[in-house]
Amino acid sequence: MNDDNVWRGEYAVETSAAPEAIWSIFRDVPGWKTWNAGIEQIDIDGPFIAGTWFTMKPPGEEALRSQLIEVRENACFIDETRVGDLVIKVAHRIEALGAGRTRIVYAVDARGPQASEIGPAVASDFPDVLASLAKLAETKSA
Repeated sequence: MNDDNVWRGEYAVETSAAPEAIWSIFRDVPGWKTWNAGIEQIDIDGPFIAGTWFTMKPPGEEALRSQLIEVRENACFIDETRVGDLVIKVAHRIEALGAGRTRIVYAVDARGPQASEIGPAVASDFPDVLASLAKLAETKSA
């Protein structure tokens, strides 16, 4: 696989929100569109567990089908989206730092045709999304 076929990126924000508050926001999949401007519509096909599929429509784009491939309560979930031969995995991690601080990390792994172009496009709003998520989680922790 050449360099154009693999792209990885990681984005993080620190917050005073408790991991449980962040997790409660993650588990509320229909609510994602209230804090993530990159989601116009989202529907999940079952419980927030590994193997469950969801459909997410970004504004002005076609809906994408994704699957939760790993779910660890208060710690991490990973979703996978396949478009032809392109596979994009996004890990959403919650890392307790101690002293009432938590780090929220979004890590993207894109593999396949045009991964070096599509990966950065997928992740382009992650700093804003993480900031909105942290702000909401802090209000739930207060």
